[in-house]
Amino acid sequence: MTPSRDISRLLDIMAALRTPQTGCPWDLAQNFSTIAPYTLEEAYEVADAIARNDLADLKEELGDLLLQVVFHARMAEEQRGFDFGDVVEAITQKLVRRHPHVFGEERAADATAVKGRWEEIKTQEKVARGHAKREGALADVPIALPALTRALKLQNKASDVGFDWNDPRAVIRKIREEADEIEAALEADPAEAAAEVGDLLFAAVNLARHLAADPESLLRQTNLKFERRFGAIERALAARGKAPQNSTLAEMDALWEEAKDRE
Repeated sequence: MTPSRDISRLLDIMAALRTPQTGCPWDLAQNFSTIAPYTLEEAYEVADAIARNDLADLKEELGDLLLQVVFHARMAEEQRGFDFGDVVEAITQKLVRRHPHVFGEERAADATAVKGRWEEIKTQEKVARGHAKREGALADVPIALPALTRALKLQNKASDVGFDWNDPRAVIRKIREEADEIEAALEADPAEAAAEVGDLLFAAVNLARHLAADPESLLRQTNLKFERRFGAIERALAARGKAPQNSTLAEMDALWEEAKDRE
């Protein structure tokens, strides 16, 4: 099969990969559960390409993520559940339904109003599908989300009903309080200190939220910064004929500060 810009070619390729006897043994052995981790991985790789502002890589990663949608849709089609066309139809219907200010007669004053209306319509859809509305402001936050992202969503939901600070400085005080509790627990119960670290992380997410920043993206950027600076340490040590494991912490700290100053 030759490459194509037509989505039907991708669907044909996926069908060929999943055809018994003539398809790919690996693809044929997969199911929803085994493919799900790859779907998450591809989504993170898309986010990584965005963080690096690498449009060429983003194009490739979006293709990999699209393949995941096609893969799941093909497996569902084999079970006579739904097919790719059903997926497209469902999302187009949802977008039209949830944007009455664009495709209907309603008007939206700003992005906040749009978000509120979106949530109202989403709740109505669940009731219409026979899903009983779960009780509590936090009920609809998925448990399977990455921890930082879920913490952010939980805090946003709580904020929507008035449970929130109105000043980021109050959150900073909470962070200091949590850090003090960790220090106190270190002396008495190291296991309790570890639990307190979770509270500190939750408070840090709250601070990011008050600064209108996404904690997952912030941590990803900091991870990249750490890799970059540690790589500079390794290169500087290599130029001296050394490696980190046979260098002192003081020596590496000095090289870290040099890398930081260069940035």
